[in-house]
Formats: sequence, C-alpha cells, structure tokens
Amino acid sequence: MTTIEIKDASGKKAGSADLAPSVFGIEPNIHVMHTVVRSQRAAWRQGTHDTKTRGQVRGGGKKPWRQKGTGRARQGTIRAPQWAGGGTVFGPHPRSYEMRVNNKEIKLAMRSALSAKLADGELVVVKDFEFEKPSTKIAVAAMKALGLEGRVTMVIPDDAVDTYLSFRNIPKVNILPASDINTYELIDNKKLVVTEDALKYIEEVLA
Repeated sequence: MTTIEIKDASGKKAGSADLAPSVFGIEPNIHVMHTVVRSQRAAWRQGTHDTKTRGQVRGGGKKPWRQKGTGRARQGTIRAPQWAGGGTVFGPHPRSYEMRVNNKEIKLAMRSALSAKLADGELVVVKDFEFEKPSTKIAVAAMKALGLEGRVTMVIPDDAVDTYLSFRNIPKVNILPASDINTYELIDNKKLVVTEDALKYIEEVLA
C-alpha cells in the first residue's frame, strides 16, 4: 500500500494517508482511458451543424436552358451542387456523436488516470480547506504555499461551497466536486489536488 503525505493550506506536512492499491496502484490502461476521453469529448459536441441540399437551397426552379441544341452541358437547375450557390453534397446534418462506454470501463479509466498521476508525482493531497467565508486572496496564498503553478484540477467535497467560491475565479484552476470526477478532467492538468475528504469518497466509489 502506498502512503502519501497530506499537506495543509500553508504547505506544511499535516499527516499521511494510505492509498488504496486498487485505485492508485494499478497499471494504467491507456487504451481504455483513450476510449473514455473520446466518448466524453464526443458527448460534449452539440451536433447542431447543418447544410442545405439542392432541394433546400432557395431558387433554381426553372431549367436554365433547354436540354439539347445549345452546345453546352445539360443542366436541370442552377442550384445543383456544381453551381455557385448550389446545394452541398454529403454535408453535415444534425446528429448525435454519443459513444457507448460501459460503466466498468469508465471506472477503470478513472483508476488508471489516478494511478498515472501518482506515478508521475502530480498528485497532491491536502487537508480540507476551512474558509470562514469565500476568499480568493486566501485561496491564492494557499496555492502559492503548496507550490501549485500552471493548470490545476482541484477535487473537493460536494458540500465545500466556500472552497468552491474561493478558488473558482483563479485562472487555470478547475474546481471539481468529488461526485463529478471524470477521466478527462483528472488528466487535463499539471497537478491534481485532492482534499482529504474527497480522497475518501473517491476510494469508496472506485475501490
């Protein structure tokens, strides 16, 4: 079992935590992670793109010239695809990009992401922030003390409202309630910060 240091808001050691090997100690499955991230990004697409076919473009009701005798190629409408202003052939139409991924793969992908973060030294566990009221100034000071720079994902308990309000306006910081963790947001960062209570929740759900 792997043990990780727990830090407080001032960056000092405040204890340690034993990480569940089934969540933080597996061999990352890159293929499953790739599949799950693809499905997430595909599901975010609106799919509202649309183009007009020759039957939907305005105009072109009359045959531009007679079929024979002009020496030119036969044409039935000036809204055919080869004409400027004509319809689009095989253009996009509204559709769903959703990909089916089963729940076992989703959990395996998250366990793989967490294990990879730990192996790369990009996982930071902190004691739960205790804000008397929302304060971005205190949140920035805490990040500086913890040595957090660049893109950071912070996983906090669902009910930590003051913590969410304190960190949400800091550039490049993504606040994620523990119940909303997903593979894409777990890996889309330079550092993954998890509070002590959120860590317990993650292990309960994914173990």
